Amino acid sequence: MFRSLLVALVLAPVCVAADARPESVVGTKSPNPALVTVGDGSPAKLDALRGKGATVVVFVSFECPVSNSYVAGLNELARTHAEKGVAVVLVCPTDDAREVVAKAATGFKLTVPVLLDPKRELAGGLKAVCTPEAFLLDADGTVRYRGRIDDGYSARLKRNPVVTSHELTDALNAVLAGKPVPTAVTKSVGCEIEYAAKPAPKAGAVTFYKDVAPILNAHCVVCHRTGEVGPFALTTFAQARRWARDIKEYTANKQMPPWPAAGGVPMRGERKMTATEIATLATWADADTPEGDPRDAPKAPEFGSDGWRHGKPDLILTADADFRLGGSGSDLFRVFVAPTKLAENKWVIGYDVKPGNPRVVHHTLHFFDTTGAARALEAKQRAKDDGKILLDGGPGYTVGMGVGFVPPANKPNETPQFGGIGGWAPGQLPQFVPQGAGWLLPKGSDFLIQTHYHRNGQFATDRTRVGLYFAKEPVEQPWQTLIINGLKQWEKIPAGKADFATGGAIYLHTDAVLHNVLPHMHLLGKSVRVSMTPPGGAPVVLLDIPSWDYRWQETYWFKEPIAAKAGTKLEVRAVFDNSAANPNNPTKPPRDVAYGEETTDEMLFAFLGATSTASPWKPITTFAYAPDAAAAPIKGELTPLLKEMVGTWDTNTELKVGGRGVNLKGQDVVETAFNGTFLRSLATSAADDRGIIELITFDPAAKVYRMWLYDSAGTEIEWTGTPDEAAKTIAWRAHTGDGTKLALNWKLAAAGGYTWDFVATTGDKPVFEMKGDHTARKK
Repeated sequence: MFRSLLVALVLAPVCVAADARPESVVGTKSPNPALVTVGDGSPAKLDALRGKGATVVVFVSFECPVSNSYVAGLNELARTHAEKGVAVVLVCPTDDAREVVAKAATGFKLTVPVLLDPKRELAGGLKAVCTPEAFLLDADGTVRYRGRIDDGYSARLKRNPVVTSHELTDALNAVLAGKPVPTAVTKSVGCEIEYAAKPAPKAGAVTFYKDVAPILNAHCVVCHRTGEVGPFALTTFAQARRWARDIKEYTANKQMPPWPAAGGVPMRGERKMTATEIATLATWADADTPEGDPRDAPKAPEFGSDGWRHGKPDLILTADADFRLGGSGSDLFRVFVAPTKLAENKWVIGYDVKPGNPRVVHHTLHFFDTTGAARALEAKQRAKDDGKILLDGGPGYTVGMGVGFVPPANKPNETPQFGGIGGWAPGQLPQFVPQGAGWLLPKGSDFLIQTHYHRNGQFATDRTRVGLYFAKEPVEQPWQTLIINGLKQWEKIPAGKADFATGGAIYLHTDAVLHNVLPHMHLLGKSVRVSMTPPGGAPVVLLDIPSWDYRWQETYWFKEPIAAKAGTKLEVRAVFDNSAANPNNPTKPPRDVAYGEETTDEMLFAFLGATSTASPWKPITTFAYAPDAAAAPIKGELTPLLKEMVGTWDTNTELKVGGRGVNLKGQDVVETAFNGTFLRSLATSAADDRGIIELITFDPAAKVYRMWLYDSAGTEIEWTGTPDEAAKTIAWRAHTGDGTKLALNWKLAAAGGYTWDFVATTGDKPVFEMKGDHTARKK
């Protein structure tokens, strides 16, 4: 699940040929100027490296993140097509020193030739405009294709989650088969090639050292420095000048620094530039990047050493070996399982994270598990990978976005079986909960480190560490996470619908203090908003993200804690885009999408970190039902059957989760309400420890039973029940509004008890099933 933080790809303009006629080189012979071998500096000629069947020439830059994302794949293309007489040649159109380029290329472990084109003679002859840009030559050296490698990018910074067209491979297969190339010209997406860079002016109204460097130091270099996750560095004048135009664009449209929140209450650590700072960067770029006086340079920021920033942690957790990450492919989510080996429960009050390889670690999320489910998934992954040569390999197991299994809900007044302990993103300081609160870490539990890896084209290894700080003073209360579920298990997002709106709400039934919020969706998310409405007050937007990006999910900490009274409504609303026009849509053509753990499924949650104000401490309780609802939903009455149900019942529920059966024990407390005209039921179980409220009555006018169901995470369902006295059943039916039908059947037993079964169907297909027993009354 859940949040994310840090630099995806920056800088990927759609490139257009300089003469506006990119097709003009197709059908012509490739030039053959003198080039330089990057590895040893020896002279080289393209003709001497051509393949007998075909030659793929790709202009690359090891400073361009788009280009780097393809390099490993091009190396693999050369390996798989060598027997067919195909040669792959990478060309760097730059006047950077050969040694600098060679060092940058080292991490890719390339076996293909890498050549330097310092005078841009080959690039100019082929009218190349950006990196990466591919040119396919036939056996005679004639250009048969030019353009992009595939549709991995739709525009600047927009990497498509699924590649659907492979123009370079298609062209190559056509040439090898002696057939016409189906599409001979496409537009490339990448970083523009510089042909005639002129020296920067020394003076100007805005200069790098005096005006620009302080802004970059304050907002950018935490990630954009050597060895960090930013795809290029911005610590020197030369580096910043190279990316000046893009710095201007991405700060103007507020894509950088990454801070998806566009509204809501003030937050801690907001990554936002002021309007003045954005204007300064634009002025500098428009003035051709004046350098200024190096003596005006600000002091370089300090980012600490290998030491922990809050002192040595009480417990350091990590995987048992390095994880190997391949250079190419989509982002990877991997869960690492670290046994805590704790002999007793511990209260965690804070944590810090040290990524083993900051260049590829995008963010982490942390959980504990006492069930052994994560350990079993890791063992299954190891067995699956055993004996195989894999680009991605080592400890842990790969997931979509969550932890790979449906966590059990925790029972009241018992040690939790599963829970979260925060997360990390680049630039984040050690995180500590408010004084007096803490996360309970059970003895013997496994600690899960869900790591989001963002590939940079190079092979990498990582072993990230999480340091935990234990409480030295008594902890007054556990840190609580309030959950709002906005996409129900039976709800579906229709294929082709670009603006599917949904959401959910809960009400506080006790006072609470809210500290942070984390929204969560997958790839179809378009926008999300979390709000609160105090009793009798107006709605207050806590967080508004108008342009959702699944790569940038994080916990937003309120600048000041927010006191919320019982009766406060907490709501999440979101819009999903399941159309073919959504570049992030993982299925093409689109299909109906429902709730699920996989990346291709969807979710909508808002998680709010909270503490209780009760003394002595009592847990915060929430329901989809307002606690101050004084009026009954309708004018009803209790039948003898309903009156018999008053009491406390032991319950048993069976459901299918993730293809496996789950059996849940629980309790149901049934009382009368609304002056004896309704039943009010509070059912708790391991599936929902905070409970489900049901309001039940008989509607004498319609001669049917009526029921309103509210759970703790925001589900609200209104049912109509038809009795059959002869069969001793009540058939409950409900509709969700999106075509999903809900059927709940009670089989009545003696003394107010009943057994039941539930099914949700879309069309004729069951999507969710449960059954249970409600016949054991407590004495």
